[in-house]
Amino acid sequence: MSLLLETSRLEFHRYGQPVFRPLELDLQSGRAIVLTGPNGVGKTTLLRLLAGILAPVRGSLKHHGEIAFVGHLPAIKGDLTCRENLAYERHVGPPGLDMAEALARVGLAGLGSRPGRALSAGQKRRLGLARLLVRETPTWLLDEPYASLDDAGCSVVDELIGEHLDDGGGVVLATHQRHPRVDAQRLDNITLEFAPVRDAS
Repeated sequence: MSLLLETSRLEFHRYGQPVFRPLELDLQSGRAIVLTGPNGVGKTTLLRLLAGILAPVRGSLKHHGEIAFVGHLPAIKGDLTCRENLAYERHVGPPGLDMAEALARVGLAGLGSRPGRALSAGQKRRLGLARLLVRETPTWLLDEPYASLDDAGCSVVDELIGEHLDDGGGVVLATHQRHPRVDAQRLDNITLEFAPVRDAS
């Protein structure tokens, strides 16, 4: 196994107060980290830190290889077709599956020319997941990847995660719903805790 991502005493503050307790996190190839905790504890914030969208207030963060972030919203362009939405992803890193194959893999076969605005919430989520497949990225950061999906869609997410781990990739995902149904020995669970409020006096 190789180290894909590591943090040391990572902190992020909101309005001058730490969001969660200082975090130590190591992501190894072939493993997934499942982030849980109450609403507002900072699961999405942590993923944005790991993705480099936010900067930590304290502590360190190191990436060993490229990362891909799929947020709670699928981040697709409504005026672009499914195929056009994937075209950019395919050109920003080493290519993975071709676009038609990626769409088929997530259950959107034959919808390549459909505009994003015409997709249902679940189909938009599937298209967001297809972004992961059109380029090779060792580390996936997934925020509520099961949201808006039916049972079949949730199973697709589980299969994609399992295959990515089999290929030596790593996953960090936040969820308050379903946990990935993959080999439990490959999962590490981290429950985020609210940091104590500091006395401003």
